[in-house]
Amino acid sequence: MTTFSPESRAVLKTSLGDLSFEFLTEKAPRTCEHFVRLARQGFYEGLTFHRVIKDFMVQGGCPKGDGTGGPGFTVRAEFNDTPHVRGVVSMARGNDPHSAGSQFFICQGEARYLDSRYTAFAR
Repeated sequence: MTTFSPESRAVLKTSLGDLSFEFLTEKAPRTCEHFVRLARQGFYEGLTFHRVIKDFMVQGGCPKGDGTGGPGFTVRAEFNDTPHVRGVVSMARGNDPHSAGSQFFICQGEARYLDSRYTAFAR
């Protein structure tokens, strides 16, 4: 497993500016490692935010650009007590709680009904 320092961050460069993620390594270590591994492999290069819902969330990380794609494997959920509020980053998934692959969403408002149902791994 990758060792993370408290300063562990990712920077997403978008056409609207850069987004900086601070990883929640104590809350979701496997998910953080998974995201970093995909990023270092260039998986996220050129992908778009394919789902944008004002005041709720923006979702990206789909190689097909429509919400149906992934890396070909999944990561087990690491549900935690991080509240889903503006700026929190969580893994997107299907009906199976352990079906997250590469897609993630960034909360644009409070969505506390997602707490402990999606793996929050950054902010």
